[in-house]
Amino acid sequence: MERPLDETAARLEKLHAMASAGVDPYPARSSRTHPISRVLADFEELEEGHVEVQVVGRIKAVRGHGGACFADIEDGGQKIQLHLKRDVLGEESYGFFERSVDHGDFLQVSGTLFVTKKEERTIEVRSLRLLAKALRPLPAKWHGLSDVETRYRKRYLDLIANPEVKTLFRKRSLVVQTIRDFLEQEGFIEVETPVLQPIPGGATARPFVTHHNALDIDLYLRVAPELYLKRLVVGGFERVFEIARCFRNEGIDHLHNPEFTQVEFYQAYADYRDLMHLTERLLPEIVRRVNGDLEVSCGERAIDFTPPYPRISFRDALIQYGDVDIERFTDRASLAKAAEAAGIRVEDSDDRGKIMDDMFKKLVRPEVVSPTFIIDHPIELSPLAKKKREDGRYVERFQLLLGGGVELINAFSELNDPIDQRERFLEQERLRAGGDEEAQRIDQDYLEALEVGMPPTAGFGMGIDRLTALLVDAHSIKEVILFPTMRPLEQE
Repeated sequence: MERPLDETAARLEKLHAMASAGVDPYPARSSRTHPISRVLADFEELEEGHVEVQVVGRIKAVRGHGGACFADIEDGGQKIQLHLKRDVLGEESYGFFERSVDHGDFLQVSGTLFVTKKEERTIEVRSLRLLAKALRPLPAKWHGLSDVETRYRKRYLDLIANPEVKTLFRKRSLVVQTIRDFLEQEGFIEVETPVLQPIPGGATARPFVTHHNALDIDLYLRVAPELYLKRLVVGGFERVFEIARCFRNEGIDHLHNPEFTQVEFYQAYADYRDLMHLTERLLPEIVRRVNGDLEVSCGERAIDFTPPYPRISFRDALIQYGDVDIERFTDRASLAKAAEAAGIRVEDSDDRGKIMDDMFKKLVRPEVVSPTFIIDHPIELSPLAKKKREDGRYVERFQLLLGGGVELINAFSELNDPIDQRERFLEQERLRAGGDEEAQRIDQDYLEALEVGMPPTAGFGMGIDRLTALLVDAHSIKEVILFPTMRPLEQE
C-alpha cells in the first residue's frame, strides 16, 4: 500500500466512500473467540484441529499487493501475521481491504491457522470487518525517536509504537498492587480522604487553589492526605493507608511533577523505629516482585535493597558529607555564613530550618547511593513530628535516601500533643508572615481532633513515581507518569 502525501485527507476520503456505500466505519459491536496471546500459546493445538479463530486488533503493517498480501495485527501487545488472498476472501472483501484499510485501523478477522515457509505463524483470513478507521497515520519512523517531549505529550503514540513502555507501566501497576497486598496483610485498611481541602496541610509545600461556586469558598488541592488520615486514627482506625494523588505548586524536574502519587499510612501504637523495620520488609518485597532480585541498576551504579539499611543522624550526615556541624552554629547568622561558605545561596527570608534543609539537599543527598535511613532531624524541619525525649532540638523522623539524591520515604513518630502541635503551627504561621509560602497553616479542626486524643502513632509516606523510576532505571519520573505536566504548546 502506497502512502499518499496527504494521508489524513486520503483517509477521510475513504471514510466518506464507506459511508456512501453504507459501511459503518465505527460499529458498536465486535466479537472474538481468542485473544492473540491465546492463539499464539495454543497455536499447534488450534492448527491441528483446524479451529477457526476470530481475533481483533490494530493493523501494524501490510506487505504485498495484487492477489495476495500479508499484514500484522496486534492486540494487547501481542502480534500475529495475517494472510489475505483474493480467491479465499472473495472479490468484494479483498477489494475492500485493498481500497479502505490502512496501517493503524482496527479489524476483526476470522480464519484458520498455518505456518509459512519462513516458519511464521499465520492466520489464513476467511472474513474481515472494519472496527475503527484511523484518520491519522501512525508515525512512520516512530521507533527510536529521541524527542522525549513528543513522547510525553502524545503518550498514546508512545504506547502504540514502543512495547517496552507498556512493560514499564505494567511494572508501575505491580508496584502499587504489591504495596496494597503487603499493607493489607499487615492489617491496614485502605481509605479515601478529601482531595479538595479547606486548609492545605500535612506537608511543607505551596498548594494549588480553586473556587467552589455553590459554597462560594476557596478550596485547595491536597498537598498530602496526612492530617485526614490521622483524624481516622483518632476515630479508632488503628492502621490506615491511602494511595493518594497529591498536588504541589512547585518546580518541575527529574524528581518533581506538580501532581504525583504517594502511599501514606499510619499505624497506632508504633514509632519511627517500628517503621524502619517495616520498611526493611516492604521495600525488598516490592523490588523482588517487580525485578526478580534485590539488586537494581541505576545508571552506571547498582543499588542493593538487601536489608538492613544503615542509620545515620541528620547532624552526623552533614558532618560526614559536608564537614558542617550544625550544633556549632547555634544562631541563624553563623549558620548562614557556614552555608554560604559551602556554596549555598541564602535568602534574607530563609530561617534556620530552611538553611539546614538546603545544606542537607546539596551536601548530603547526592552522596547517598545505597538505601540509608537519615534519622533524627532538627525540629525546625518537622512541624508534625514528635520530639526526641533525650534532646528536644531533634525529632523522631527518618528519610530513606538512595540513588544519589532521591528521597524515597519520609516517616516519623507523629506529634500527638495538641498543645505542642498548636505552638508548632503558630511558628509556621510566623514563617508564612515572613514570606515563606510553603509553611503550613493552623488547622483548628485537626487540633480539636488531637484534643480528643490520638494514641502514639507512626506515619509513613513514599513516592510511587520515584520508586518506579528507580526500579526501571528511568532518568526522570516523567517516564513513569502516563501524562506528566507539560507546558502547553502555542496554538497556531
